[in-house]
Amino acid sequence: MNDLGRIEDLPADYVEEMRKVNLVPLWPSLRGVLPPLKPKPQTRATMWAYADIKPLLLKAGELTPIEKAERRVLVLANPGHGLDKMQASPAMYLGMQLLLPGEWAPSHRHTPNAVRMIVEGEGAYTTVDGEKCPMSRGDLILTPTGLWHEHGHDGTDAVVWLDVLDLPLVYYMEASYHINGERQPIKPDRGDRAYAGGGMVPTPIFERSHKAYTMLRYPWDEARSALLRLGQDRQDLDCIQITYVNPETGNDAENILGFYALMLRPGQTLNLPARSPSCVFHVIEGGADVKIDEQSFALTEADTCCSPGYTPVTLHNRHADKPTFVFMADESPLHRKLGVYEVRN
Repeated sequence: MNDLGRIEDLPADYVEEMRKVNLVPLWPSLRGVLPPLKPKPQTRATMWAYADIKPLLLKAGELTPIEKAERRVLVLANPGHGLDKMQASPAMYLGMQLLLPGEWAPSHRHTPNAVRMIVEGEGAYTTVDGEKCPMSRGDLILTPTGLWHEHGHDGTDAVVWLDVLDLPLVYYMEASYHINGERQPIKPDRGDRAYAGGGMVPTPIFERSHKAYTMLRYPWDEARSALLRLGQDRQDLDCIQITYVNPETGNDAENILGFYALMLRPGQTLNLPARSPSCVFHVIEGGADVKIDEQSFALTEADTCCSPGYTPVTLHNRHADKPTFVFMADESPLHRKLGVYEVRN
């Protein structure tokens, strides 16, 4: 195909006339916004080692009291988007958040959806819409769009978790804002208990819940047990994976980003196809070598990496004697809603 005309090929006075009335020619930029065959992502394959993050996060705890920070977070920024953009991928924001004993991160609500994947520590909790959700390693806790939430810590050791938000998308849409609130009264609700039985939902007097988000905490001990059972029952499966879903609807747990847990058998190598959404990998237990296109990363517990879309990924469990468990987040729900979800073998 012939090269398209460049902006430099046009008379300068003609370009100036267009700019004065807020017009620009398409053809010089057409290949940039519609490249041939597949997108040219800004997202780079990037790894964030927890060994690098933790001392800087603890230092932040010394330097900045929670009253001055509101949320004490170090953002995992992807250099492909620029560190000032605070993006891990086109639609995902990642941050490591620290809460120290006795601290309370005040109540607020905001338009972006968020989840918390607990990295380490005990004794902290998140209250979401009045439901108090204990925080233990590997637990996934939702704070969906528009719901009041706050964090507190009654324990003795620092608690750290990984935040995953669809903030870049909501900010791009010029729809991002927050509202501060008062401390929430605690309700007796515990969706993680009410929906603990697979295939069973509470129906008082035959009524199903009409809440948009009925389950806010997904305990790691239950997810881990489900993966182990699936691995034992289905020896024929190469990919032992579960998806976090809304137990009332079966849909993704939140409406923009998807969340998953994966188990790699001892010594297993798993090849994932090139898919349109970007994907984040975070090791809960064990260790994995992650190959993203031509780049390789050695992940240990609590390490995180990001893969751009349309890129094949290979995961290898470095342990020959025990499984490795990986939390994943991606943009699949968004891609499916937009009709652009794609898998390329």
